[in-house]
Amino acid sequence: MKKELNANYWNDRYLQADTPWDIGGIAPALKAYFDQLSKKDLRILIPGAGKSHEAIYLHQQGFLQVFVLDWAPEAFALLRQAAPDFPERHFLVCDFFELQGSFDLIVEQTFFCAIDPALRGDYAKKVAELLAPGGQLIGLLFAQPFPFPGPPFGGTKAEYETIFQPFFTKVEIEESALSIKPRMGNELWVRLGQG
Repeated sequence: MKKELNANYWNDRYLQADTPWDIGGIAPALKAYFDQLSKKDLRILIPGAGKSHEAIYLHQQGFLQVFVLDWAPEAFALLRQAAPDFPERHFLVCDFFELQGSFDLIVEQTFFCAIDPALRGDYAKKVAELLAPGGQLIGLLFAQPFPFPGPPFGGTKAEYETIFQPFFTKVEIEESALSIKPRMGNELWVRLGQG
């Protein structure tokens, strides 16, 4: 029987601490990318933010416009504890596909792999709509399909290129050199933009 991947499903996963995708901290590839950013006022969106390790790190580094989105309110418990001064208005508890706004940077970290693969084209289109002129999506994707029913759902570089190319003029996807040891060779660094 197919799982219904809705807000209740994800909220229950967090309530039960059933989050095996969570690596317990910021992914090294994302940390390295953030560390070279100089503009602290970039509008940054982290969809499917989960425990928000990336948001905690960005907030601690002085980034002022970090927004976290998840439709499971329980997902934000760690962020609220680790960064009690994180602006309440930057917590977005809603459906990503209904979000309105404009962002300079969208961070992909285990959201794409959590949605039904049938929605991946819609995801690419929505990201393109949410990015401000000159904006980009950066992040990590799994590099192979999984031999079990998801989530998470894997995929291949060729599949991802087919999904993203209709919506972006710049599609860079390569094996991540900065993956944690258990994911080494099984993660792709992705960077999408216009122009």
